[in-house]
Parts: sequence; structure tokens; C-alpha cells
Amino acid sequence: MKKTPYIDPIIGTVGDEKQTSIHGGGKTHPGACYPFGMVQLSPDTTTSGDNGTGYNYCQNTIEGFSFNHMSGIGWYGDLGNLQIMPIVGDTELRSGSNTYIPFEKGTEGWKSSFDHKNEVAKAGYYSVLLDRYDVFCEATVSKHAGQLRFTYPENEKSGLILNFSRRIAGRSAFQEVEIDGNYIYGHISCDHKYGGFGRGKGGIDYPLYFCMEISKPITDSVFFENETLCATECKKMSGEDLHLLIRFDTVKAEQVLIRCGISYTDLDGAKNNLKEECPAFDFDGMYEKADKAWEDVLQCAVVEGSDETDLTLFYTCLYHTMLDPRTATDCDGRYRNAKGEISTPDYEHRTMFSGWDVYRSEFPLLTLLSPKTVSDEVNSLLHIAISQNSSFPRWELMGLDSGCMTGDPGTIVMADAYLKGIRDFDVEKAYEIALASARSASQLYGRPFKNARPHTKEYQTNAYQANDLSSTLEYLLADYTLAQLALALGKEDDYTFLSRRAESYFENYNQDLGFMAPRDEVGDFLPVKNEYDTVGCIESNIYQQSLFVPYDIEGLASLFGRERFLSLLEQLFEKADLTALWNENYNHSNEPCHNLTHYFTMLGQPERTQYWTRRVQKEAYRLGAFGFCGNEDVGQLSAWYVLSVLGFAEVCMGSDRFYINTPLFQSAQIRLDSGYHACKISPIFSVSCDHDPLTHPYIEKIILNGEALQRNYLTYGEITNGGKLKLKLKMEAIH
Repeated sequence: MKKTPYIDPIIGTVGDEKQTSIHGGGKTHPGACYPFGMVQLSPDTTTSGDNGTGYNYCQNTIEGFSFNHMSGIGWYGDLGNLQIMPIVGDTELRSGSNTYIPFEKGTEGWKSSFDHKNEVAKAGYYSVLLDRYDVFCEATVSKHAGQLRFTYPENEKSGLILNFSRRIAGRSAFQEVEIDGNYIYGHISCDHKYGGFGRGKGGIDYPLYFCMEISKPITDSVFFENETLCATECKKMSGEDLHLLIRFDTVKAEQVLIRCGISYTDLDGAKNNLKEECPAFDFDGMYEKADKAWEDVLQCAVVEGSDETDLTLFYTCLYHTMLDPRTATDCDGRYRNAKGEISTPDYEHRTMFSGWDVYRSEFPLLTLLSPKTVSDEVNSLLHIAISQNSSFPRWELMGLDSGCMTGDPGTIVMADAYLKGIRDFDVEKAYEIALASARSASQLYGRPFKNARPHTKEYQTNAYQANDLSSTLEYLLADYTLAQLALALGKEDDYTFLSRRAESYFENYNQDLGFMAPRDEVGDFLPVKNEYDTVGCIESNIYQQSLFVPYDIEGLASLFGRERFLSLLEQLFEKADLTALWNENYNHSNEPCHNLTHYFTMLGQPERTQYWTRRVQKEAYRLGAFGFCGNEDVGQLSAWYVLSVLGFAEVCMGSDRFYINTPLFQSAQIRLDSGYHACKISPIFSVSCDHDPLTHPYIEKIILNGEALQRNYLTYGEITNGGKLKLKLKMEAIH
């Protein structure tokens, strides 16, 4: 069965314009993508608001097509560079939907209306009809290049607008462009002073280089800035608001193609990327290769079933888990770091690490399905930390740490990778950096150390961040995972220090409140109204955050009182609207609640895990633009779904346990990687059920490789050895 027809990139494409919650929708984009590719060529409906991809399904105009996008993110987004718009007739010289650069002369802009019924989105392909111009637009990609194919009507004033200044959530700082025959190349410099991630607060700076060719001879072109045309004969220009208007005649249904390579290294990289991956105009050939690339990569997790909705959701979610972390390395292996230093590393440098989100399910999934990607990402984070003498980036983009969210997720991902046998990185160097971070060091290697953790007395002596419960518990989880790495490396003193500190989570429990609570600088609990108060919590509340000790659920339950804890857990789900964009109870739209469904299994009630996991699968994930219950978060929301559909979740990284839930399909297979996985039994790990899980949602018996399993989890080693997991299912739970 071919898998790519089940991928629907329209799922989750709602942004913040039409919403019932301040947190908007999935914020994905529908454009053409390649597995972990540098290019994500997608339509832009806007450059305004918290629409981080530049596309919002609720809007009805398109301002162009740009070559790089983020997927599933908030905080106003970034990228969206090198925007191209086909036009027919006269237009104003602004897009009309970029609120960050206001009109000086026009009012309407060059944007065009469109109808979603004329929109097609597939893996590696996108098309739409622009109503205003009657131009049919198509996009496809390779790893480092993309092609646009515009089919124009007959008109004497057809053309293109190339917008070099455009950047999501702002504009680029400087552009330099040269026309050489039918080729256009140059570079775009992005500086956070002019916007981008967090409207500039993320501090993300980067260059983008490009080399493109237009299939129709360029006979009439003119640069313009600030809605003013420049000298018509100019073939090379630089500026801060640079655009290019190209005009040509078209006959009936004439196609004009654009092929373009991009690079974050230099212009030679862009030229070579185009030469290697798109040496000629061959749109259909490129799309065929993109489709095959997706078909090949999707073989890592194959399911069998007859429910078309479930198949579409599964393969679309699997698709989203393989967009990032994307390559930042050119075809020739070269990479430019944030200091401008160009090197050829012995790994594929990657970018787009949404750490606080993706350490929970995305990276546990990738350790099974794409361990080489995990290895590359750990090496990438390590390279950045070494070059900047800093902690691992918390939320990395373009080699820089935006500092978004909290915790020390890079340490968690690195430690977990090593513990799972993904070890082709300098673990001693990585450990030194992680330990310096955990100990709040101000110096490392005799130089100032840029530490992501607090330098305050209360953190260094009592392991809590004043006024901040969320950060406290996130750091303690990182300490737990680092402790497991210390033990594996034989560093017993460090293990003792880190594990004891992780165990100190109970000091944040307020007996009077009956929940965890933030403490002030002298250790006193802050006033908290009730468990739904958000004081000291990041994108969560006291109720939700109090449950976040994934490495010691038994101890946490004892702290609350076991029966009370189970009751609170059950109430958290019962009171939640699982379809909603935001909940004050169980909130699947945001990460702190992810994997709580499996707490029941860990406390001896596996059937409640099986019940609530199925409820979340069926209610929080749907078809269509409104299909995600919250920001997709660079693969995390999708990864939770993929893992649960396969039948398990890793509740705590640094632990090798994957807790079992009832799969969604009767049969599934994971293709293992013998370069990283033991594969002692088989290169395939299969999961099969004796009945349809949709009608028999509860597990009666677990059989691993022919032997009954008297526990409700698998180890990472058992999965990666390959073999067969068979589940005997039943219709009703035992009450």
C-alpha cells in the first residue's frame, strides 16, 4: 500500500486569526517539503500576527510563495524568505498583507484571493489557483532546492514580483541581488533588530544565499524599494527593502518555471545545491523524487488498517515528525555556524530544535525510527555549545539559542541518546558541558560560561528557582537524566549529587495547598489561590505542573497520597474537553500534560491508560485545518500520536521503559536501523493484536517473542532487538 496519499498537509493549518483560544491552532503550513529538508516551499497568506508559518487557513488571500518556513510554532515565527508572486496586469508595490511594513502609497497590494477548493497539498507538492490573476501555481522540492511552476493566461503584462526583504514577523535587514541573463542570485541578511522569532526577542540572525533561474527569458526587469521603481537598466542592486519586478508576455496557458537552490553557507553553496539537485527545469521529475523520498522514509513505521481517517492521521503525523530538525548543511557537506565560520563536519548539521517541546515524544520516537537524525542533532547542539562556550541550546534556530521556554532539554536529549546506544559524539565533552550547566558554573575551560541555568543562591544551594515552579521541575528532570548518564560513565560522585538533587522535588510540595507550589527567595511558598492558579507556572497551572515528576511517579503518588493522586489524575481527564485548544484540566494542546495518560499504568491501572489514551487519540486529533488541538510544536504533537498509535510511550527520557497502551491498528511494524539498533532477533519490530483494537480497546495479555510478559512496559533494548509483540485484546475493562 502506498503511504504518501494518506499525507494531508492541510491538517493543522489554522493560525491565530479565527480562534476560541489565545493559543490559536496547529500553525502548520501546507507547502511542499522534503524529509528533514532545508527547503519548505509554501504559500504565504500573511506577514502579520502570531501566524508563525506565514499561512493561516482562515485567511483567503495569498501574497506569495517563499522557500523556507517553520512548522507548528508560535511566538510569531521566523524565516519566510525569498518570496515570489506571479502577477498579471498592474499592481501596487506592497503585498497588502504585511503589517510590519506599512503602505506608503497603496492600499490593496499585489495579494490575490483564492479558494481552498482549488488548493491541493501533498507530500512534496502544493498547488493553488490565484483568482485575481487566473494563474495556476505549483510548487515542489528537493532537499536543498525547489521549483515553482506558474501557468499564466494570455496577457501582455504577465510577470513576477520577487520580494527579497520579506521575513516572517518583521523584515530582513539587507539584501543584495544580481541579474545575470536568466539567472538571479544574491543574499539576504536577517538581523533580529528587524524582527523574526519573538518579533526579534529570540535574537535570531542569519544569512540566506540563493541562486535561481527563470525559464522564460528576462527581457524587462526593474528593482523597486519602498514602493518606488528604481533605474530600469540596473542589473545589480543592494538595499534594505529590495524587490524585483519582471514583466513578460504570455500566450494561452503558458507555463513559466523557476528553479532555485538556497544555502545558509554562501553563494557557492546555493549554486552547487541547485546544480546537484535541480540541474534543469524538470518539475514533474523533482516531484516524483520527492514523493519517492517520502515513500521510502515512511517505511520506518508501517500500519495496516481499513479506517481511512486513522490512516490519514497516522501518516500525516508521521510526516510532521520528519520535517525537523532539518539540515543546515549543503550538498557538499559545508556548514556555516553563527560566528560565520565555515566547516565540513563529519555529521549532518541540523537546525530547528524546539527543545522544551520535542524532548517528550519527538526525540523518543526518532531514537526508534531515525536514530541518525538524533545523532546529528546531538552533534549539532554540542557544536553550538562548544563554539559559544555555553549550555546546550534550549530552543535553537540557525545556530543560535532563542532562549524560548525553560529547562535544559538539550542535556535530556543528549543523555538519553547515549543511554540508548547512540554514541557517535564526544560524550566526555558533552558531559562536561551538561554538568557545568547543572552546577550553574560561570566558568568552563578557563573562560566565561554562558549558562542557561540560574546563578542564584537558592538554586545552587537548594535546587529550586525562586518564583518559578515550572523551571524548577524541568531542571530537576534534566538532573535525573544526567545522573543516569553519570552512572553509565562511572562518575559515581556526580551521580550521587545529581540523583539526590532530582529527589528533592518533594520540597516543592505545599502541605496546606495539597499541591506543588513555587517558593520565594527565602524558601517560603508563594500565595496560591487554588490548584488552577498559574502563579509560577509556564504555559500550565499548579494542578498540571504538580504532576510533572515523570522519573518518580511512585514517589509522587506517595507524596499526594496514592488514592488521592489517582483520583486527581482521573478528575484531570474527566473535566477536560479533549477537543479544545486550551484546557485548565488535562491540556493535550500543550506539552506539560503529555504522557500523563500513562501514569495510570505506572500506578497499576493499565486499563485507565488504555481508556484515556484512546480518548485523546480520537478527540484531540481530527481531519482538516482545525485538526490539531493546539500548536503542532515542530513534531511533538504528532510524535505523541504516532507513538501511542504504535502502542507505547516513553514517559521519562533517561529511562529505557516504553509503557504499553492499546495500539490503534491491528498490525504495525517498525523498521530498525542496524547501524544504531542491536537487531539481535530481527531488523523489524512488529506489533499485532488478535482483535481489532477499535472494537476491543483493552489488553488482556502481552506476549513478547512467544513468552508472556508480566509487566506493562517494554525496554528500549527489547524493541530495538526486533521481534514480535502480540497483544490479546478484550472488549471490556475489569472494574
